[in-house]
Amino acid sequence: METICICCPIGCNLKVEEKNGEIVVTGNSCPRGKAYGITEFTAPKRVLTTSVVLNDVTYTLKTTYAILKDELEHALKEIKKLKPDNYKIGDIVIKNLLNLGVDVVITGKLEKV
Repeated sequence: METICICCPIGCNLKVEEKNGEIVVTGNSCPRGKAYGITEFTAPKRVLTTSVVLNDVTYTLKTTYAILKDELEHALKEIKKLKPDNYKIGDIVIKNLLNLGVDVVITGKLEKV
């Protein structure tokens, strides 16, 4: 697999492969790149950012921590179940999303004018 490391502005081009049961990362210029490559190969994670429209108000949201990429679709379905309320920036709208140990927080509010 090939990927670009996002740990710093250098953006090393990583090649990650399994050889004899070991994950081998090449192209990294520091130990963080190696760790990033291994994580991307074995269990990639992302912070989920999305938006929902509730009663003509668009709310932007994000998870407090990264979750496994395999969980993103399930997480989005759960977030789309939110009911209208007078949410404010910083409100935790879902605690412990899907028992993943992360919360969903309001990051923005765009009211229709």
